[in-house]
Amino acid sequence: MGSTLNPINSSIIATALVPIAHAFDISIGRTTILVAALYVASAIAQPTMGKLAARFGARRVFLTGILLVLAGGIIGSIATNLMTLTVARVIIGVGTSAGYPSAMLLIRARADQAGMNAPGSVLGNLTLAAQITAALGLPLGGLLVGAAGWQVTFAINIPLALTTLAMAWRWIPKDTPGGTPRRLQAVASDVDPAGLLLFGGAFSALLVFLMGLQHPNWITLSVAPVLFAALIGWERQATTPLIDVRMLVANRPLGFTYLRTVVSMFGAYCLMYGLTQWLQEGKGLSAIVTGIVMLPISAVAVVVSRPVSRRNLIRLPLIASSVIALGVGFALRWTNIYTPLVPITIIMIAFGFSFALAALGNQAALYAQAPVNQIGTAAGLLRTFTYTGAILSSSLISLTYAHGVTTAGLHTIANLLVATSLVGAVLAVADRRLPHRIPSGT
Repeated sequence: MGSTLNPINSSIIATALVPIAHAFDISIGRTTILVAALYVASAIAQPTMGKLAARFGARRVFLTGILLVLAGGIIGSIATNLMTLTVARVIIGVGTSAGYPSAMLLIRARADQAGMNAPGSVLGNLTLAAQITAALGLPLGGLLVGAAGWQVTFAINIPLALTTLAMAWRWIPKDTPGGTPRRLQAVASDVDPAGLLLFGGAFSALLVFLMGLQHPNWITLSVAPVLFAALIGWERQATTPLIDVRMLVANRPLGFTYLRTVVSMFGAYCLMYGLTQWLQEGKGLSAIVTGIVMLPISAVAVVVSRPVSRRNLIRLPLIASSVIALGVGFALRWTNIYTPLVPITIIMIAFGFSFALAALGNQAALYAQAPVNQIGTAAGLLRTFTYTGAILSSSLISLTYAHGVTTAGLHTIANLLVATSLVGAVLAVADRRLPHRIPSGT
């Protein structure tokens, strides 16, 4: 439940942007800050929440995150201006970011306590929950906004948060006592505020540039590498770094996992959002029919997740994902407004396999490669790189469709998918240290 909150909030807002603009009498362009706010907040907060969960207890951080989601949902549903909505989205972004890294920590701790190998089916369910809600966010948002107005995209967090809070409070074991109380200075040292500020500033500058490729802000692009360099310099000498740079340099396989994640998610979101827009504005389908055409992505994830995750597979799913995505890209290059819905639906089924296999393979790789004491931060970074790929895809889609949603633009997106699939295949095949499955005893 906790890991679904971030993906669903990422996509559900898309259908509410136009109604919000009309309600507050502002341009639609201004409402895109609501998309950016959650992306930036989530990208920064994911590894931070992982670090906090490792230091202060996964259950405590998880419950705190859910309370933030509840607060953001209440604030957003009663907001009367764009600024308040933006604040609500930031709060929701930070709160939902506690779900995935805390879950990975809790799963790892439970597996170690039980003396068992990697719980593949549990990891698979975690991926499955996120994938289903990410894919369902667009059609669900359209139905909810049409029935109850834009406020429901914020208010839906209230029952979801309350349900998750009750389940977590009842079922998740209490964290191990932290020992003697520590001074504020010691707590601050654990959190690494300087690293947090540098990481947040660097990623914010990069993401702001990526989200505005139509009108590039070269100042933010020049600021980003400076801040990243300062971040690396600081983290190398920090006592308890937010991001263990030395570990990342030494742990090259984990770095490749992050790179594969960016590449695969960039291609996947290019297709998911690019095709959705083309089906509606290019082919002229209704939002409901478009949502039905996209549903196979979620359906296939349900079918694929359990058999793949139970075997703790890594290399084979990643290679298969790239090969299938390559075929999908070539198929889309021959798609046009006269293509019947049946072959388009078949393409979506194939894409569902690729999307699910990539997520399952990369998550399993992270579980095998990340140090036990840093699994929370490492898992948070995995989501950060996922959002980076998603943001880059949305920027390139806006460039591709800058003069209208056309079939030529769809074919450009297909070419991008072909390119990313080839890169993904090379990264999976060439990485000799990538295991075939999560090693026994991990």
